[in-house]
Amino acid sequence: MRRSKLLLATAAAWVAVCVGPALAADAPAPDAVVAHYADVAAAMYADSLTSAEALKAAVAALLAKPNDETLAEARAAWKAARVPYQQTEGLRFGNAYVDDWEGKVNAWPLDEGLIDYVDKKSYGESSDENPLYTADVIANTKIRIGAEEVDFTTITPVLLAEKLQEAQDVEANVATGYHAIEFLLWGQDLNGTGPGAGNRPATDYSLENCTNGNCDRRRAYLTAATDLLVADLKDMADAWKADGEARKQLLAKGPEGGLSTILTGLGSLSYGELAGERIKLGLILHDPEEEHDCFSDNTHNSHFYDEVGMKALYTGAYKRIDGTTLEGPGLQAYAAAKAPEAAKRLDAAFDETLARMQVMKDRADSGKEAYDQMIGPDNPDGNKIIDNVVTALVAQTRAIEGVVSGLGLKIEVEGSDSLDNPSAVSAN
Repeated sequence: MRRSKLLLATAAAWVAVCVGPALAADAPAPDAVVAHYADVAAAMYADSLTSAEALKAAVAALLAKPNDETLAEARAAWKAARVPYQQTEGLRFGNAYVDDWEGKVNAWPLDEGLIDYVDKKSYGESSDENPLYTADVIANTKIRIGAEEVDFTTITPVLLAEKLQEAQDVEANVATGYHAIEFLLWGQDLNGTGPGAGNRPATDYSLENCTNGNCDRRRAYLTAATDLLVADLKDMADAWKADGEARKQLLAKGPEGGLSTILTGLGSLSYGELAGERIKLGLILHDPEEEHDCFSDNTHNSHFYDEVGMKALYTGAYKRIDGTTLEGPGLQAYAAAKAPEAAKRLDAAFDETLARMQVMKDRADSGKEAYDQMIGPDNPDGNKIIDNVVTALVAQTRAIEGVVSGLGLKIEVEGSDSLDNPSAVSAN
């Protein structure tokens, strides 16, 4: 995931205080809190894997019988797969194991001309930043990547992952993960900040009535990308099992280091990543290209479930895709016992952010106005709804820092030019 490398240099970003008051008798033990956080992570990634496997089945059904119905079902499966995955994002930033892996599955934005045909009038013919801007792997069996000519006659998961993903160190060369699949299912959204999402025809996958050419290779690419998503999610689900590497790295930090990891993830996703890079940037520029799920108009749900996941990681209560709830000793209970006033402020901040996210989600789900319309120019009502979400996320970050202080911990919170220096963003 593309994100700002700027770290907050203010006192709010670094919080170092003396040891807090003695732990109340009824508080969960810190090591139990950290262990349960790992259990929640394991459940979230297991659900993400299960939903990706359902997406794979829906893609197979689409390719077996390409029509409007099977395409709609594959799109619905993609949206359903986003629900558990987005809830995992609060695990980032504090857990290096997750951050090192995450770009494989959720990198954005992408230069879609790398993958398939595009509307050249709106997309353009070339980019000074990306030599592969219009490489169109689906249409071309050989692609020159730097000094190497790569044979893509057979499109495989290995080729996508090892040769095409972030090729030539260009972050916009996103060849794998949810957003590559999203583009393949929806196609470009050519509506700007007007109504409507991508509208790729099902016949783009038909061998008998192929539209836009290379349907056999488009089928191969979609299959490879979906297979790779499932494999990557399995790797991460395994990494959080009892003997998994991600869990081992977390527990090796000790109880205090584990608590700091939890709060680092919550603070950095709240502030620099979600409030800044994913929301405020697009609002400043009124640019649908800065929308997270830009092909499907699903961004409102992605943002909403980021917040749902953050709260689950804080409280220790995660609602699984089968309807059951995994509960256990959470950081919320620990903070309530040791830093009760700070904990109350954070509880209120989570509730306020979810309420403002719900307004955004309800507006989009009702069909009144999609997220990219809400961030569009000359739309004060929509802009206000999105800005209210940003304001709440910033306040939530401040409340997280209050808990950090109350617990005697120290964290570093990811920053964002969009929040810290918006005039620089506007000038670009």
